[in-house]
Amino acid sequence: MLRELKPALLLLTLFTLLTGLLYPALVTALAQLAFPEAAQGSLLRGGHGEVVGSALIGQPFSAARYFWGRLSATTPQPYNAASSGGSNLGPLNPALRDAVSARIAALKESDPKQTQPIPVDLVTSSGSGLDPHISPAAAQWQLPRVARERGIPEPELRALVAQHTAGRTFGVLGEARVNVLTLNLALDQRSGRP
Repeated sequence: MLRELKPALLLLTLFTLLTGLLYPALVTALAQLAFPEAAQGSLLRGGHGEVVGSALIGQPFSAARYFWGRLSATTPQPYNAASSGGSNLGPLNPALRDAVSARIAALKESDPKQTQPIPVDLVTSSGSGLDPHISPAAAQWQLPRVARERGIPEPELRALVAQHTAGRTFGVLGEARVNVLTLNLALDQRSGRP
């Protein structure tokens, strides 16, 4: 019996070392070398050097002087990375209709002068509920409100939005997008807020 267990125990030990220690250590080291910022969580720092968030996870903004991101479907609080997932509400579900209607009302109340159609990404959540990006159209829709609240000329703010707009990944994947947190941090930095 020991003769049969010995190879099994030897292979268990060998594969535990290979797949449990060596492989994760190698992948971590390669990630740190090739993509150090992403391997560290793509952390963003505020004016005093403190971590204020990640470029990969959205944050709730509700003050009129900020650009607002997509809705988050995570619980118990918005943008909870431990609870990532969509709402799973179908298009005919009354709860989805109510949430979209409430968001439309909040957006219209935030800027009654804005008469353009509201971009869909401002009234729906993403599949993960954590999306840190909005479309350039969603940023442009909010631009007059933020410009008024901050006292920034619209062309200057439009240029800042353009600086924070990323194109398609590798030129073909996805759509152009604006990272809401980095844009709002740039606005705060411009106005001298921490």
